[in-house]
Amino acid sequence: MSQTPQIVTRFAPSPTGYLHIGGARTALFNWLYARGRGGKFLLRIEDTDRARSTPEATEAILKGMAWLGLDHDGEVVSQFDRADRHAEVAHEMLANGHAYKCFATQDEIQAFRDEARAEGRSTLYQSPWRDADPASYPDAPYVIRLKAPRDGKTVIQDEVQGDVTIRNDQLDDMICLRSDGTPTYMLAVVVDDHDMGVTHVIRGDDHLNNAARQIIVYQAMGWDLPVWAHIPLIHGPDGKKLSKRHGALGVEEYEAMGYPAAAMRNYLARLGWSHGDDEFFSDAQALEWFDLGGIGKSPARFDFKKLDNLSGQHLAAMADGDVMTALEGYIAAAGEKPLQSQQSEMIAAAMPFLKTSAKTLPQLLVKARFVTVSRPLDRDEKAEKALDEVSRGILKELTPQLQNGSWDRNTLEDILNGLAEAHDLKFGKLAAPLRAALAGRAVTPSVFDMMLVLGRDETIARLEDASV
Repeated sequence: MSQTPQIVTRFAPSPTGYLHIGGARTALFNWLYARGRGGKFLLRIEDTDRARSTPEATEAILKGMAWLGLDHDGEVVSQFDRADRHAEVAHEMLANGHAYKCFATQDEIQAFRDEARAEGRSTLYQSPWRDADPASYPDAPYVIRLKAPRDGKTVIQDEVQGDVTIRNDQLDDMICLRSDGTPTYMLAVVVDDHDMGVTHVIRGDDHLNNAARQIIVYQAMGWDLPVWAHIPLIHGPDGKKLSKRHGALGVEEYEAMGYPAAAMRNYLARLGWSHGDDEFFSDAQALEWFDLGGIGKSPARFDFKKLDNLSGQHLAAMADGDVMTALEGYIAAAGEKPLQSQQSEMIAAAMPFLKTSAKTLPQLLVKARFVTVSRPLDRDEKAEKALDEVSRGILKELTPQLQNGSWDRNTLEDILNGLAEAHDLKFGKLAAPLRAALAGRAVTPSVFDMMLVLGRDETIARLEDASV
């Protein structure tokens, strides 16, 4: 009984900038597909474009993937470092008759295209050297071109797009090796995918036409084809291709905006893929459910409101310690001042109610302001308004009542409700000056939650400050 080969996927970004949101989703889909089936997920940096590739961009990609939690197997592969192997394959195709030496100059190629355009013919270059006798070869620089079929069709059997048929007369004899001996990207991708054992190529549908040309390389070398899955690009809310005008693009920007990585994984998974009507799901569920059949053919639209909503649900569902870790990561990514140990301890104590009332980590930090500030509190305009003369007088009455008795929710509720009744006030009228006194803001967590986290001494000290 034959054993099913292990699934191997890869993410192969070009290090010419940060890890953008489309690339992050491609990486996630590859990671989910492999990890959910006990396969391997590999990372290859396609750094053949030496003019635009930078070590800083590679570092940004690695950092972005680490934040997203997309771990890869084995070492990171550099495409540039494999140039000798790519050249070897080009010469092998030359030897087996699937490629040829082309001595045409740039001027000759341009002249061919100009003439074809003038005559209304296809401008796809047809080299006169394709079937030339080697005895006629000049002593001059040459490129190695793939000998693509001139008639018939190439069919891309795609798991997302279905069967895509390309007429072979629409394909040129692409260059595999330049005249300086360096390989082209189109050849390098195929050689690397084959050598790395990639079984499934999951990538953006902007590569769909490339697949037709790459299939010819696989066939020329007698290699097994991978499973193709070309996923639609991400569009902005206006239906146009996602660009800078739509907001943040780099993964690190989303980290600095305070979205937890778990929410980002969930949201990116739902951009173009679905499992029934499920919107909110865990990593475990995503790994179990993800399949290529759930990917739609239409471009997905990026929607910050949906991201915010999912982010809030993930914060609420996360373990307190995990939220704390994410919060510290956000503070570092945003370049904010690190929390002091006492602030961290108090936020951790307040976490059960903080995490359920915020959609993002910065919002959580705003809610936690009552523990990160120190006396005397800086009160905003609304808080000052709430502390009128009458309110200050009531707070003065409250202070001695809090000196004794248990410091628990029931006791505090009894004391505060009793004080409100004594002044014939609804509790909301008493809560406003209490919020102002305890946090310096009009919008805060529950006054009881704040008092329990602050403790008796700090609570009383803040009330005394406010009642002066």
